[in-house]
Amino acid sequence: MAECVRTTLNPSHFLLHSTKTPTQNPFFSSISSFEAKPNARKYPKISLSVMSSQNQSQGQTQVPSLDALLNSGRKEEVFASIKASLHNCLSETNLQLTVPGLKSKTRGKVRDIYDSGDYLVLVTTDRQSAFDRILASIPFKGQVLNETSLWWFNRTRHMIPSAVLSVPDKNVTIAKKCSVFPVEFVVRGFVTGSTETSLWTVYKNGVRNYCGNVLPNGLVKNQKLTANILTPTTKAEDHDVPVTPDEVDPSFHQS
Repeated sequence: MAECVRTTLNPSHFLLHSTKTPTQNPFFSSISSFEAKPNARKYPKISLSVMSSQNQSQGQTQVPSLDALLNSGRKEEVFASIKASLHNCLSETNLQLTVPGLKSKTRGKVRDIYDSGDYLVLVTTDRQSAFDRILASIPFKGQVLNETSLWWFNRTRHMIPSAVLSVPDKNVTIAKKCSVFPVEFVVRGFVTGSTETSLWTVYKNGVRNYCGNVLPNGLVKNQKLTANILTPTTKAEDHDVPVTPDEVDPSFHQS
């Protein structure tokens, strides 16, 4: 499955034209200078019209959950649709080979990032990353991840502007170049996890001060903490490195 590549973002089937630098669009609608022209493939679909309900306050159609579909007498149809989509993975892209203006490609664990000078083209693939490595590919995972990010950018746009300029494809975001703040903030509420930086892993190894948080003796795996804690990590090239808030910003405790 990891070898599958979805045709819509392969160089021979996908053209991304740019005649001018895109302008800021806070609602992330497509900009005319970016046109995705995929060679359309017909994918299996499940009609949701009968089971959809209209949200009068929002004016949006509510899509039924997978559980609702499985319990609606359409279990075989759902399974058949999932099975038919297993080959439909976007695991690799190579837009720099055919799209004019893309200077280079950076391959992250999940995203392929193309430099176009004044802006970046971010393609969210279906690669599944965990434990600092790529495990497999999952159909439509990239689309879900990209649209989830856009949902949050849209919900927080009244608080802080984002780099998003355009969304020409469900897996693609056109963004402004920004200076990266290379710190990831993880809020933890339970003593759990299995990675090297998870709370349970470091705790069982004897750590009692983790990222500036003092932990008492006697905690057990999966125990709920009395209060959530913040555990920042730096984004190293191949793994995450835990740091304290003071290491992130020396003025953190100053007032």
